[in-house]
Amino acid sequence: MAAATTAPLKTRDFVSDLDVRWCPGCGDYSILKNIQKVMPELGVPKENVVFVSGIGCSSRFPYYMNTFGFHTIHGRAPAFATGIRASRPDLSVWVVTGDGDGLSIGGNHLIHTIRRNLNMQILLFNNRVYGLTKGQYSPTSREGMRSKSSPQGSIDHPIDPIALALAAGATFVARTIDVDAPHLQATLHRAHAHEGTSFIEILQNCPVYNDNEWLELEDRKTRVSAALALEHGEPLVFGPKGDRKGIRIHDGVPSIISLGDGDDPVSHGVATHNEAHHSASYAFALASLARPEFPLPIGVIRAVEKPTYEAMLQAQVDDALEARGPGDLKALLHSGDTWTVE
Repeated sequence: MAAATTAPLKTRDFVSDLDVRWCPGCGDYSILKNIQKVMPELGVPKENVVFVSGIGCSSRFPYYMNTFGFHTIHGRAPAFATGIRASRPDLSVWVVTGDGDGLSIGGNHLIHTIRRNLNMQILLFNNRVYGLTKGQYSPTSREGMRSKSSPQGSIDHPIDPIALALAAGATFVARTIDVDAPHLQATLHRAHAHEGTSFIEILQNCPVYNDNEWLELEDRKTRVSAALALEHGEPLVFGPKGDRKGIRIHDGVPSIISLGDGDDPVSHGVATHNEAHHSASYAFALASLARPEFPLPIGVIRAVEKPTYEAMLQAQVDDALEARGPGDLKALLHSGDTWTVE
C-alpha cells in the first residue's frame, strides 16, 4: 500500500469561517491577507501554529486565522505566549498586539518577553491611536495630536517601538508597511526563520480615527523620499533619480548628504547597512531617524544570534534530571518540614 501523502497547505487553509469585522479601509485587512498567504509557505502544520493576542482592534486576529489561538487580556499576550512557548517549544507562536495594547498596559510584559529571547514572532500594529476605544491618543501618538482625550493636543512624548525593542535587547527588529505586500511578506519570512524573538513594527492605517497617518510611506510616489529602504550590505541611500541623498553616521549621529546620480555613496561617507552588528549602537542610530527631518527606516534593522530562553530552560531541566533523577512528587510533598492537621 502506498504511503499516504499530505496535500500542500494553501492560503485558504489558514482562513477561518468567521466574518472579518474591522472598519472599511482598516490596515488590518491587508496584514491579515498577507499573513494568511505567508503561513503555508513556512512549512509548519497549521495545528502547530498559535496566534496570541491581547485587547484592541488588532487582537481580533486569532478569530480570523484557522489555527490555534488565544484572545487573552489587555497587554498580557506576551506573557501567555511565553508560557506556551516555554512548555511547547515545538509550536510556532505569533503574538499580535497594537501600539496601545503592547506599549501601554502591556509594555512591561513586552519588554521582558523580548529580553528573554524566546523563539517567537511579535507583530506590533502601529496606527498611533486607540481605535477600539474610539480615538484616544496612544503611546506612539505624535505630540500635538488632537483626539477625544487630548482636545488641545497631546503633550506626551511618544514611544518609539523600534528603540524600545532594541533597548530590551531584541535580536531581530524590523519595520514594514501594511500595504506593501511584497515587503511585508518578505519580512514575515525573515522573522520566522530567526532563532529568537522577532519584533516587527507594522505601520498601519486607521481610517476612522487617525486616517493617513502613514500616507507618505504608504503612497509609492512619496515612499521613495519618505522611506529609507534597508538592505544588508547596501549603502543608506534614498530619494528619486536626480535627488538622491545618503545617510552619514559620525560619532553615532546621523546626518543627510546630497548625492549626484553618478556619485559612489560609500566614497562620500554614506554608511553601509549592517543588520548583524554585535553592538546595538548602529541600530539605535537608525532608530533615531524620524520624519520629517529624516526618512523612516523600513526593513530589517537588526538581526543577531543569541541563545533562546527555551533552549537554556531545557538545558537546566536536562541537568537536573541527570543530577537528581526524574523526581518523585509524593516524596517532594512529604519532604522538609511537614505538619499533620487534625
